[in-house]
Amino acid sequence: MTVNLEVAEGVGTIRLDRPPMNALDIATQDRLRELAQELTDRDDVRAVVLYGGEKVFAAGADIKEMQVMDHVAMVKRSRALQESFTAIARIPKPVVAAITGYALGGGCELALCADYRIAADNAKLGQPEILLGLIPGAGGTQRLSRLIGPSRAKDLIFTGRMVKADEALTLGLVDRVVPAAEVYEQAHAWAAKLAQGPAVALRAAKESIDQGLEADIDTGLAIERTWFAGLFATEDRERGMRSFVEEGPGKAKFA
Repeated sequence: MTVNLEVAEGVGTIRLDRPPMNALDIATQDRLRELAQELTDRDDVRAVVLYGGEKVFAAGADIKEMQVMDHVAMVKRSRALQESFTAIARIPKPVVAAITGYALGGGCELALCADYRIAADNAKLGQPEILLGLIPGAGGTQRLSRLIGPSRAKDLIFTGRMVKADEALTLGLVDRVVPAAEVYEQAHAWAAKLAQGPAVALRAAKESIDQGLEADIDTGLAIERTWFAGLFATEDRERGMRSFVEEGPGKAKFA
């Protein structure tokens, strides 16, 4: 397998395992889509970590595999490519990327599918597709511009340059920079804490934010309103409010 799944403490870790650089070939893309569906369906998994290992997150697509593809072949493949990454982005649970080493091209695009990104202090990120005469094709032009703004996204995509972890943090491309040896530990801790939270409310928050960003403000407010009212039918809402009244804030246990 080029991608493995490990589950502990309510956290599912998607581990890329295609040495030496975790190039994202077709088999890896398809496996990511399969695991996204499994993680969506499993009740014992309440949060997710994306991890490439201690040395590298993912250095991009498999260029040798892509080089032999013509226009017709890529027309057929490009939708499946995007759908694999979108499946990760739409896992209805908190997802954190633990980024070590290179996260370039498709690797950067995979990290963009997470809700939160923790990077090693030696990490390097970028969208270098322009240097191949291409543009990002797994969501980079869309997710990157939504995350860091269009002008900053254009700078990275137009130039194909890599950014180090400190600049990525300044740009908002990553959310936290930590020593390389602590990346996975801190990402797993972030996920494990949320795995103890109210699962339906977390799903509601994620979908309200993500779907609202794709809509006008009135539609976004309607999405929020529908989820907000719907949560009043959940056991977690009853437990959370009862705990607040009887014990004070922040003491409810949901898992």
